[in-house]
Amino acid sequence: MAKLIYSAIASADGYVEDAAGSFDWAAPGEELFCFVNDLERPVGTYLYGRRMYETMLYWETAHTVPGQPFSVREFTGIWQAAEKIVFSKTLESVSSARTRIERDLDSGMVRQLKSAAEHDMTVGGADLAGQAIKAGLVDELQLFLVPIVVGGGKRALPNGIRSNLELLDTQRFASGAVYLRYRPRSA
Repeated sequence: MAKLIYSAIASADGYVEDAAGSFDWAAPGEELFCFVNDLERPVGTYLYGRRMYETMLYWETAHTVPGQPFSVREFTGIWQAAEKIVFSKTLESVSSARTRIERDLDSGMVRQLKSAAEHDMTVGGADLAGQAIKAGLVDELQLFLVPIVVGGGKRALPNGIRSNLELLDTQRFASGAVYLRYRPRSA
């Protein structure tokens, strides 16, 4: 059975966006980007909320931008090859290949997808990931903490939930970023 993984790049104080909605401070350097690509390569399906999907649409045409570094070109191919499911009540159509819309995050449907999938899946977007975490659907968290404190904004992890985590892996990067891989412990 495939795992559902929540992966996020966050500030050291736990935000994926600052109070102004910006996340330009989270842009990974080449070393971190290559590491992320290694993690993303085996992913077969991305689950997104509407806003995260609209942000990630860049990768549908990123290969047309001249002078991209290798890591960016590589991620473009990884992203384009994966299936994408966008959970949105308002989005009428999608503008990327291999993409479909679902109106609600249905736990039963996600469990069925996980049991049928040959490759792991990721959930992207803090709001959708928060719903999946609260529903007990997330099997692994991959958090990248970058060396900045932004003081507020959109939290990487949901409020109102407590979960004991088992540390599975760590990695330090020259930029000062740290990778933390966790598995929720069974209650």
